Amino acid sequence: MKRLVESEGEGLVAHLGEKVTLFGLVYIYTGTLSGVNDSEVELTDAKLVYETGPLASGDWKDAQTLPSPWSVRLAAVESWGAAKC
Repeated sequence: MKRLVESEGEGLVAHLGEKVTLFGLVYIYTGTLSGVNDSEVELTDAKLVYETGPLASGDWKDAQTLPSPWSVRLAAVESWGAAKC
């Protein structure tokens, strides 16, 4: 029998304290990952990205600061990583 086994050191949990970018269904969020649970993540020093510019380098072309901490529902996240962090 095959079973799915989760570990505390995988996925978003492994990146706690690091800067991440979350690509959501509508918006892009970026900031320091400060919390993770089953339904949401918490970002500190969070920004809402309106225009990215080239993803491989430089700063965001247009990113507005959000109140800190900021929570994002995991159900709305399509992908995540260290883009422009």
